[in-house]
Amino acid sequence: MKNFGDVPEESRKFLKISVVGLGKIGLPLAVQYASKGHFVTGVDINEETVALVNEGKEPFPGEAGLQELLSAVVFDGRLVATIDTAEAVADSDVIVIVVPLFVDSDSQPDFGWMDEATRSVGSGLGSGSMVIYETTLPIGTTRNRFGPMLADVSGLTPGDDFQLAFSPERVLTGRVFADLRKYPKLVGGIDSESERRAAWFYEQVLDFDDRPDLARKNGVWSMGSAEAAEMAKLAETTYRDVNIGLANQFAKYSDAIGADVFSIIEACNSQPFSHLHQPGISVGGHCIPVYPRLYLYNDPDATIVKAAREVNSSMPSYAVERLESLAGNLENLKVAVFGIAYREGVKETAFSGAFPLVEELIFRGAKVSVDDPLYSDDEIAELGLEAHHRSMTVDAVVIHTAHEEYGHLTRNDFPGLKYLVDGRQIVDPEQFPDVAFLRIGQN
Repeated sequence: MKNFGDVPEESRKFLKISVVGLGKIGLPLAVQYASKGHFVTGVDINEETVALVNEGKEPFPGEAGLQELLSAVVFDGRLVATIDTAEAVADSDVIVIVVPLFVDSDSQPDFGWMDEATRSVGSGLGSGSMVIYETTLPIGTTRNRFGPMLADVSGLTPGDDFQLAFSPERVLTGRVFADLRKYPKLVGGIDSESERRAAWFYEQVLDFDDRPDLARKNGVWSMGSAEAAEMAKLAETTYRDVNIGLANQFAKYSDAIGADVFSIIEACNSQPFSHLHQPGISVGGHCIPVYPRLYLYNDPDATIVKAAREVNSSMPSYAVERLESLAGNLENLKVAVFGIAYREGVKETAFSGAFPLVEELIFRGAKVSVDDPLYSDDEIAELGLEAHHRSMTVDAVVIHTAHEEYGHLTRNDFPGLKYLVDGRQIVDPEQFPDVAFLRIGQN
C-alpha cells in the first residue's frame, strides 16, 4: 500500500513492513508491529536467526514476553524472516533499519554494517516507500550519508520518490515491550512530508501508557528534523554518561577525604534540582559508553563529554587501585571477579568493564578467575577468562555486576577470603566479618 499516508482513514489496510536487523531490538520491534496486525518481514544476515524466527523460536533468551508474542505472530502468518533484503524491501510500504553501528579503537563510528544494509535496502527500494532508521547515529547521518546512498543505489530521490526519517530506539534489552509503551517515540524527517508519514506509521504500530508526569501527551513526538531526532538520542544518553562521570569523580574525592559519597548523593538529591546518579566500577553496554563518542564525532570540542568519558573509562583501574590499598602488592594474589555482564540480569558483555578490570589485575600480578551466573564455564572460557568455582580458595573478591544472586553472598562462599571490593553496593558488609571491605566512594 504505497503512499499510505494519503489513504483515507476508513480505507486503510494493514501495512507491509520490513525490519532489517533481527537483533535484541529489531526482533521485538518486528514482533510488536506484527502483533498490531501488520504483515512484517524480518531480515537478517544470520541464517540461524532467520530459521529460528520462522520456527517461532526466540534466538536469544531474556526478553520479557518475546517468546509468547513471537510464537503467536509467526503462527498467525504475520511475521516471516528472510536473508533476502532486496526482495523484502521491494514488497514493503515501510522499511525500518535496526542494524548495529560500532565505534572503532579510535572512537570513530564504523559504518560498515550500516552501509551494507543501506545499499541492500536501496537495491529493492520502490517509489512511495518509507525508510526509517532506528539505529543511533551521529547527527546528520540520515540526511547526508544514508539519503545519498539510498538514492545512488535505487535511482530514486529522497523526499520526492520515497520518504526518509530517523526515529531512535529508546528501549533497554530485557524490557523492550514495556519501554515501547512507556517512552515517547521521537520522529524526525528529512522534510515535513517524511516526518508526517513516519509519525503516522508509529501511531499505527505502537501503544502508549498514560504519563501524567510529562508536559505533553505520551505518544509520537515530531522533532522537526532528522538532525533534531538524532541529537535527542545522543543527548539523553550522553547526559547519563556525564552524570555518572560526575558521581564517579565525587566518589574518588570522597575516598580521598574519608567521606561516604552515597550519603552525600542522597542528601543532594533530597533537593528537587539535584539528580545525581550513582557511582560504580564501570559503565558498559551498547549505549552509554558508545553514544557520547558518536556525539563527539560531530562536536569534538565538547570538553565536558570528553572528561566524563575519561573518568568512567578509568573506573575499573581505580577499583584495582582500591583493592591494592587494602592488600598491598597484588603479585600472586588470587582474585575472583564477580560478574562479567555489563548490567545485572542481562547476558551481554558489550563494553563490559569486567574485561579492563581483569586486564589490570593481571597486569599487577594477580591470578584472576571470574564468576557469572548467566554464563557457563565453556562460555567464560570462550571469552578468554578462567571460570571461578565457589569451592576455590581466593584472597580477594571484586564485585563488578549487581546480579541479584550476589546480594545473598556471605563469608562462607569464599574460603580464605581476606579482601572484598564491592563495586556495585550489592553485598551486605555485615555478612563478611574479619574481611577488609570497601565500596568505591565509601571508604
